[in-house]
Amino acid sequence: MTARDRRAEPQARLLSLDEALARISKVIRPIEGSERVILKQAHGRILAEHVDARIELPPFSNSAMDGYACRLADIQASQETRLKVAGASFAGHPFAGSLGSGECIRIFTGAAVPDGADAVIAQEEVLREGDHIRFTKVTEFHENIRPAGDEIKAGERLLDRGKRLTPADLGLLAAIGQVDVAVKRRLHVAFFATGDELRSIGQPLAYGEIHDSNRYTLYALLDHPGIEAIDLGVVRDDQESIRLALQEAADVADVVITSGGASVGEADFVAETLRELGQVDFWKLAMKPGKPLVFGRLGPAFFFGLPGNPVSVIVTFHQIVRPALTQLMGGQVTPPLRLQAVCRSRLRKSAGRLEFLRGIFSVDQEGRFSVAGCGEQGSHRLSSISRANCYIVLPSENEGVEPGEIVEIEPFFE
Repeated sequence: MTARDRRAEPQARLLSLDEALARISKVIRPIEGSERVILKQAHGRILAEHVDARIELPPFSNSAMDGYACRLADIQASQETRLKVAGASFAGHPFAGSLGSGECIRIFTGAAVPDGADAVIAQEEVLREGDHIRFTKVTEFHENIRPAGDEIKAGERLLDRGKRLTPADLGLLAAIGQVDVAVKRRLHVAFFATGDELRSIGQPLAYGEIHDSNRYTLYALLDHPGIEAIDLGVVRDDQESIRLALQEAADVADVVITSGGASVGEADFVAETLRELGQVDFWKLAMKPGKPLVFGRLGPAFFFGLPGNPVSVIVTFHQIVRPALTQLMGGQVTPPLRLQAVCRSRLRKSAGRLEFLRGIFSVDQEGRFSVAGCGEQGSHRLSSISRANCYIVLPSENEGVEPGEIVEIEPFFE
């Protein structure tokens, strides 16, 4: 079927974003294979196995503050208590011995609580007189003490398979003495841009030519510790060149992403070539920007054909591609965070498609969100999304927004 024939086809029903995500999720299965990496190389990677604690946290009872470790049996209720300071316990240098009757131990935050002590009196609660202290505070069992295993018991589940490892996770793993972890292997993602008008940065432009920006955008969007991005450059707008590029990409990648050539013009060959080499699942979405998005299979690889306009590339990647890549990596896919905000701008929209406008949101001193549009919203205007810090998400039935109305926003987190 030629591009001209495809243009003459009856208009297929546009898929909603939720329908598209459901169809993608249904066919995607996490990639096989894992590797062990040291903790310093594990940030952002996806755990390939559960991790259980090999020791307790904390591994010993320690003081929550600077003060004096004592025995509850020696504390006089509602009366002054006087105790002899028998030694000191520092972090890394615990007191050697047991606490005797009528004694206390000077102790510092994080230091081991000596045997026999069952409470710590804060240093500001006592009066030090030579080798004795005096205080009138009534305390409780284990006050200001962090008992051994209070946070994590040995053998307890620490992290679940599929967790994307954060800095806090690495600290937690280090705390239990974990040297390395099993993570999912890197996902191989090949990408290229199509267009006879595209020229590399650094090259002079003839009339009718533009610099290729989409590959740089995609390279940044694919900057993830669990992804190996494979840049295949710019491919000419002819069917044979696109066929060869798709075949090369499918040979080296788990996922193939293109930008441009996904529409219905006479020079848009991506969907047509994909039909010949693999299969097309869908190629039209009820979404703006991002209507001409192609999803399918290219041999063993999954394929995403993104529109050519730069804003459309970013929006479709955020809304469609990123959750699919997360699922392929074995990670946990969660809906994007969306918040209610008062709109300060008049926003134009026609009913029929879910729309992602670019906006700038702010929070006042009382914690209320407000948002304004970034001016003209054309999908070719890369500057609008460069200035933005959120999407203004308008449902398909919406027909515009007046200042003062409540809208949903989706903050950016890059």
